[in-house]
Amino acid sequence: MNKHGRSQLALGVILILLGAWFLLDKSVPAFHAFFDKYAEWPFNLFLIGAAIFLLALVLGQPGLAVPAAIVAGLGGIFYYQEAANDYSSWSYMWALIPGFVGVGSVLAGLLGENTAHNIKRGLNLMVISAVLFLVFSSFLGGWALLGNFGPAILLILLGVWVLGSGLYRSFRKQGE
Repeated sequence: MNKHGRSQLALGVILILLGAWFLLDKSVPAFHAFFDKYAEWPFNLFLIGAAIFLLALVLGQPGLAVPAAIVAGLGGIFYYQEAANDYSSWSYMWALIPGFVGVGSVLAGLLGENTAHNIKRGLNLMVISAVLFLVFSSFLGGWALLGNFGPAILLILLGVWVLGSGLYRSFRKQGE
């Protein structure tokens, strides 16, 4: 079966499953009651991210892992904010979004799309995102893990990482 045929088959199966889901949701009260807790908007983003990832697997499009990771990651942020009633955390939580892109890149690489490049790029994005998150959360009072010296220590570590990766690249090119 060619790529267009597989895409059409996958879309048809997804539409049938969605239709069956909606039919059961409207006609079987126990089904509706069981899945009602999963219909809240923060958790829906998890499910949408998972659906995008499954679509990527079915269609053989590893690049769809990136938007799947972003949507699921945003679902995680919003779920935390809803559960903890901590909506002010958005002032530093946005720094996690590049990390979600990194997770998606690593997944795309593991699924066979330009493996070495995507895994390296994804890991770099996750490190940068983690550092940004820690710096901004320290500045904005969200997390006091490293105390008063946290932002300074994190900036120094980020600088050492950037310098080290640059030196590694230049020495590797000299060896070729």
